[in-house]
Amino acid sequence: MKRFVIIFHFVGLLASASGQGLLNRQDDTIPAQVDIIYERGLRYLSEKQNEDGSWNDTAGREPGVVGLCVAAFLAHGEDPKNGPHAKVISRGVEYIISKQNSTNGYIGSSMYNHAFATKALAESYGVVDNPKLANALKEAIELIVSSQKRNRFGAWRYTPESRDADTTVTGCQLVSLFAARNAGMAVPDEVFKKGLSYLASCRGSDGAYGYTSSAGGKPTLTAIGSLCLSLAKEKDSKGYAASLAYLKKNLDYRERYYPYYYEYYMSQALFHADDDVWADWNGRNIRYLGTIQSPDGSFPGNQGQAFSTSGALLSLALNYRYLPIYEK
Repeated sequence: MKRFVIIFHFVGLLASASGQGLLNRQDDTIPAQVDIIYERGLRYLSEKQNEDGSWNDTAGREPGVVGLCVAAFLAHGEDPKNGPHAKVISRGVEYIISKQNSTNGYIGSSMYNHAFATKALAESYGVVDNPKLANALKEAIELIVSSQKRNRFGAWRYTPESRDADTTVTGCQLVSLFAARNAGMAVPDEVFKKGLSYLASCRGSDGAYGYTSSAGGKPTLTAIGSLCLSLAKEKDSKGYAASLAYLKKNLDYRERYYPYYYEYYMSQALFHADDDVWADWNGRNIRYLGTIQSPDGSFPGNQGQAFSTSGALLSLALNYRYLPIYEK
């Protein structure tokens, strides 16, 4: 399967973007098992997509889950215009846009949905041929920014009107905004500053991040906080080293309730933090996912196979590094 490096060119906030380089990735050898797992997973997602662009399982109609599925294809370097999965990508993007509120730009029924959908739009911007995409992304960003302004913590939680905040929802919004900025969209520096400040308030002295405070730190939350600091180019900031040390102690951790959510963030956090640690964890993750992948290419989970499969694949996507947000 031929893959494509995606190169973005943008002019202004709503300018059209275009261009994909057709150069194959040459720098690193990708483990054969990663290719096998990933291509089987993509084949499953491609075969199970509905005509409207969604997936018909537990959470497959949620625009955030559709966004994760779209991202899984793009992260593999799939050509969104002429490749074998081009229709899967374009249908998914169209579905996300169709679920956007025309009044306020809100996508779906939760800020989790909105964040993952926004991130997918940002990663699709300039490479997916959809005339509605630029404005949809602009309005999605504006919703995140306006929601933060109303929040007393300068962060986010479950709805745009939420006055409280937590690290998981806040991390989702920040990552989507970093993706949007990478795509050439304007995002005020103050938005990142406030969001990162909230995350820092939830980091304990041992480097672990808690859910709504510095108490009860967990690896999943710490991975989210560490990733946001990496994307902000603030790895030298106070507490980052402690967080990495905490994650190193928990390389064998497995999230009981949302395993693929954990793996999605842990892979990115370690990749940006330390090459050797990521290589160690990545090897473990490849072996683990290889043992639990179903014969049809899907992954088991209580949120449905679309979420589980896209999350599992995205935890392997750092082996490919096609998306701008995966570049160090």
